[in-house]
Amino acid sequence: MKKTGEERFLLRNTETDMRLLEFWQWNQSDLLSNALRGTLAEFIVAKAVTATNKMRIEWDAFDLVTPAGIKIEVKSAAYLQSWQQAKNSTISFGIAPAKGWEASTNTYAAEIKRSADVYVFCLLNEKDRSVVNPLNLDQWEFFVLSTEQINQEKGNQKTIGLNSLLKMKPVRTGFLGLAEAVQEVVMK
Repeated sequence: MKKTGEERFLLRNTETDMRLLEFWQWNQSDLLSNALRGTLAEFIVAKAVTATNKMRIEWDAFDLVTPAGIKIEVKSAAYLQSWQQAKNSTISFGIAPAKGWEASTNTYAAEIKRSADVYVFCLLNEKDRSVVNPLNLDQWEFFVLSTEQINQEKGNQKTIGLNSLLKMKPVRTGFLGLAEAVQEVVMK
């Protein structure tokens, strides 16, 4: 069940003044952190394709399922990180095939493969630390490819750099065109 943030911690079966929202603020405020930025990217894509009806499943074989049944894998990268950097990060995304875990059955797939229909590569494209804001959807750029194309062109490759990704001619879009880009890639 989705939480509101107003839930209270209990001590001896009595509500305390500690709220779940405080934990979220303490633990989830660094949106440039690699792990959290990746989860945020999943949420942004989920909102774009109206796939937020279910709660996120941490280790499922793919990240999202649209109402039309399109399975989406979301990958995230950024030039700027939480830590001090001597230079901007090189953009790279993980695309390794894996033995997918099926949350509904608590089992692993028999074969190693890419389980989604579509990959959405999310790039937090801002390079100025003084203005970078992962909540600003205008700072994100999205690249959409079918898993079939990735399989054909990259085989069992584990990562893909931005230049190599661009050579594959993904559908490139901002937030407002993301749902249509996913549909376009599936229809090809």
